[in-house]
Amino acid sequence: MDLMLAGRTALVTGASAGIGVGIANCLAREGVRLALAGRNRSALEQVAERAREHGAPDVFVLVGDVATVAGCQSVVDGALAALGGRVDILINNAGGSRPLGLAEETEEFWEEAHALNFASARRITKPVVAPMREHGFGRIINVTGALYGKAVNGAGPSKAALLAWSRAKSFELAPYGITVNCVAPGRINSVQILERLHPTEASRESYIRENIPAGRFGEPEEFGALVAFLSSPVAGYISGAHIPVDGAAVRIAV
Repeated sequence: MDLMLAGRTALVTGASAGIGVGIANCLAREGVRLALAGRNRSALEQVAERAREHGAPDVFVLVGDVATVAGCQSVVDGALAALGGRVDILINNAGGSRPLGLAEETEEFWEEAHALNFASARRITKPVVAPMREHGFGRIINVTGALYGKAVNGAGPSKAALLAWSRAKSFELAPYGITVNCVAPGRINSVQILERLHPTEASRESYIRENIPAGRFGEPEEFGALVAFLSSPVAGYISGAHIPVDGAAVRIAV
């Protein structure tokens, strides 16, 4: 299927590892011009090089901490400048798990989790919407996550806020040819999953056996393929959706 994305422009946050890499690669294969944002320049340069090898006609690296107001502004300004004043596709992928230990429940803890997992998407989206409206085309895809867990995690309430906000934005922006969707990753192979959440083969096998009917963790490009489809003109009637990519685990995991 031709996704009709060649020559479109995209900003991907959290692009230096894991899911962000899968998204970048899939968009690159469709001929999308990319602005890749993250905090690690060296890692971003490596992702950018692979994206060029996959066919991206232009790839720009933007370094900034989107958990801060200044970082969001820097990333947006850099993307608009690099991509000719217009972002057709915005992938708000920046985020991270924030497990809560007994000694960590401070105002600073919650503020940082909220800033990274929700406020960053809101801050980055606002300035890129106006050019989308002017051109009658836009795709905003927000990466959420599991909304329920056995233990308190700072990311959970923030991702729930992201989902609620996204659904409201889908109503607001649909008349202008702009879709807003959320994609919820389950266990996708990445540094965070393989080295932090499940650092041993035994822990991975146990989790898979108890929670994932598909019998494995997912790959970043399996996630990226869905994002590329939702980014395309052929997905223009899909908006306000929240789609899990989790090997059916969402039905049974708690």
